[in-house]
Amino acid sequence: MNFDERGNSHRGRRGVIQIMIEKFRTIKHNTCEEIVEKKSRFIANLIYIENEEQAQDKIKEIKKKYYDARHNCYAYRVVEGDSIIQRSSDDGEPSGTAGAPMLNILEKNEIANVIVIVTRYFGGILLGTGGLVKAYSEATQKSIENNQIIEKENGYEVRISSPYENIKKIEYFLKTNNITILNKEFLDNVNIIVELSIDDYKKITQEFPKNVIRNLEINIEKNRFISKKVRE
Repeated sequence: MNFDERGNSHRGRRGVIQIMIEKFRTIKHNTCEEIVEKKSRFIANLIYIENEEQAQDKIKEIKKKYYDARHNCYAYRVVEGDSIIQRSSDDGEPSGTAGAPMLNILEKNEIANVIVIVTRYFGGILLGTGGLVKAYSEATQKSIENNQIIEKENGYEVRISSPYENIKKIEYFLKTNNITILNKEFLDNVNIIVELSIDDYKKITQEFPKNVIRNLEINIEKNRFISKKVRE
């Protein structure tokens, strides 16, 4: 019979960091990476989330996907208002050997709105506490290194409404100014939903009607963090 490391589950190590959040780093896309340590497989799923409810949903999804695994340890950091909420779990591994080291890696990389879930398939050889910390940390770091980091900053979701005959002029203006289009609605008028930084919003409200077309409306729908800069 195989035996794996056992200990007190470090359930829900949680913290709330109160700061004024104007921008933060996150991942561009989800990744799945794997390492093998003394025949144990460690599968790290790094996933973008926007709230704690999504984090819990992803934990359930991964546990269902890897239903035959012994451990599904996790750590996440998520921006909520002016706070970063962070939580981790060892899921049955010895206390402090999985969730906390994984959370530490997320903190060191200064990324938020992410959850990393590392699934372990036990390979029959005990790793010890040091070996577990090393393996869970390496799996987490690999999933980050094989991703792209996006910098997000405060901005707006904006609705641009105009008659249909102006759509080509509007789209050309948005493209030449590197403004991201989120959605288009074709109603009585065409509504183009875009995300704008605070500076870009000031720019288009001044220049767009003057230099492109006058017969349009520009309205802020809501505040949101927007993707501003991508780092390899």
